[in-house]
Amino acid sequence: MPTSEPTPVPGPDGPRSRRPGPPDGEPVVFVADEQAVVAVDVLMLSRLAESVLRAEGVRGASELSVLFIAEDEIAELNQKFMGITGPTDVLAFPIDDDLGESGRSPDAGSSGPDRPPVEASEVPLLLGDVMVCPSVAARYAAEHGRTTDDELALLVVHGILHVLGMDHQEPQDEAAMQAREQELLAGFFGT
Repeated sequence: MPTSEPTPVPGPDGPRSRRPGPPDGEPVVFVADEQAVVAVDVLMLSRLAESVLRAEGVRGASELSVLFIAEDEIAELNQKFMGITGPTDVLAFPIDDDLGESGRSPDAGSSGPDRPPVEASEVPLLLGDVMVCPSVAARYAAEHGRTTDDELALLVVHGILHVLGMDHQEPQDEAAMQAREQELLAGFFGT
């Protein structure tokens, strides 16, 4: 069976490699709108996310989820994971790309019948989760003179770049990330 090379992913210290998924298949994006305050074009944003993954070099079977959630939910996640009180527009949660040990499910490696070892090249690469709050996005869009759709597209791209390892802690990293966001939006969203 052919093997694929790890996908280089930008990180704070330069490119890092991800475990490759199966060489066959394409990136898949699971999108769910779990809020009812702002209308979200799920199909358009799903297509945008898939295009961004391909443009960023994600190859083979891989999965990303994009969830549109309510303000109270994103505020809770923001507090729990970032230590910041209040809602935010987007949070990204990369998934560790190492496979766990084989063993009895759900507590792999415990006593009981073991499962055969899992071959990394047979398991889809789980990239992570992007959580977007449309109601916060709508407020930011109005403040910046953009449409809500434009703001949601920007947040989806921003979240995906975070999942893939980009950051904006340093000024040069922030400039690079913003430039890449604009390139991707111009290429796949038209703004």
